[in-house]
Amino acid sequence: MPEALTTEKIDGPGVRHFSVFLDNKVGALLEVVRMLGENNIIVLALSIQDSAESSICRFIVSDPDRAEFLFEENDIPHSVSEIIVTELKEGAADLPNVLAALLKAEVNVQFSYPLLIRPRGRAVLALHVDDNECASSVLRGDGFPVLNQTDLSR
Repeated sequence: MPEALTTEKIDGPGVRHFSVFLDNKVGALLEVVRMLGENNIIVLALSIQDSAESSICRFIVSDPDRAEFLFEENDIPHSVSEIIVTELKEGAADLPNVLAALLKAEVNVQFSYPLLIRPRGRAVLALHVDDNECASSVLRGDGFPVLNQTDLSR
């Protein structure tokens, strides 16, 4: 009997994002972005949550394996999680439809942010949800393409 295909084999590698913990000081973000750039890693998306003491910077990058190595090598505190990235064919007008699809499936959106790139010329949204598999399935079922790392890193 042939081996069952996994989601990764069918769709390509999932999209990982990094939550990087930085001191809330002038230039901290630039240092990390420059380090990535010097290693030919492109920042594809960025979101920042700020507090008085520190910031959480969320990144989607063109080479997550290399970025994780650099964060570890440079003792930069971080965590990694897999997220859903979906394409909005009609741009911002599609946001209510994406959220309605997730509500219909009772998938909770924990946070979201747009990407800096536009694969195929369309708006793209990163979603951190409580059930990636269900979210991917319902979004695809409602006609929203779910992108993988290969789609973003081209």
